Amino acid sequence: MTVELTRPVSRRLLGTETLLVLGLSLGQSAVYAVVSIIAKLTADGPLSKQTASLNTSASARPWLDLTYQLLGILFALLPVLLAVHLLARDPGDPARTLGLDARRPGQDVARGAGLAALIGLPGLALFWVAAQLGLNATLVPAALPDVWWAVPVLILAAAQNAVLEEVIVVGYLVTRLGQLQWRLAAIIAASALLRGSYHLYQGFGAFLGNAVMGVVFSLFYLRTRRVLPLVIAHTLLDVFAFVGYALLPREWFDWL
Repeated sequence: MTVELTRPVSRRLLGTETLLVLGLSLGQSAVYAVVSIIAKLTADGPLSKQTASLNTSASARPWLDLTYQLLGILFALLPVLLAVHLLARDPGDPARTLGLDARRPGQDVARGAGLAALIGLPGLALFWVAAQLGLNATLVPAALPDVWWAVPVLILAAAQNAVLEEVIVVGYLVTRLGQLQWRLAAIIAASALLRGSYHLYQGFGAFLGNAVMGVVFSLFYLRTRRVLPLVIAHTLLDVFAFVGYALLPREWFDWL
């Protein structure tokens, strides 16, 4: 007996798929971030006196902590593989559709570095202003112990964040919303607001800065159809933040 495995994909099915992918990844993070900012705002003391910590230790035993860190990075990438797998139902190679292939390595690296500079320098200024206005929690970008594997794990975490966010929030989401016939402005707004929302646990300045970053990255992707430069740019930004915080004198970051 032969079973037909293919059938036309309806807009309703695509919409359900998109919600499920987001629910398993950054949409879920956005919900937790909203709860987190509500908790901070309703707690004793102002938002600026509270802390938002990234890359925290998971165990007092270094080898077990390393195991947890690597497992966390690995499993965080599964939604990316799911999104790429689902895009494989569309005509063409999904890596090429997303612009994740290695056709233009030099151009992708140059564009990624340029985007990192374009976003990073104004982003630092915005974060400083938000901190002065009390709109952000005190940010601790890296809270791992002083162990030999801390820096390699922070670099891997930066790359994982970049791949997860840029593939899901830009490549996948923009592609699917376009197929769902959303207007261009609505697609850009949805991607940018989602990016800002899952950073809300850091405060309102982080929400605004990341939403602006989302607009820039979405426009870049719509123009070039290349998500790899965005992954490179995001990785560079997070490596600078995570590794810089771990290695440089702590008083340099008092303004965070």
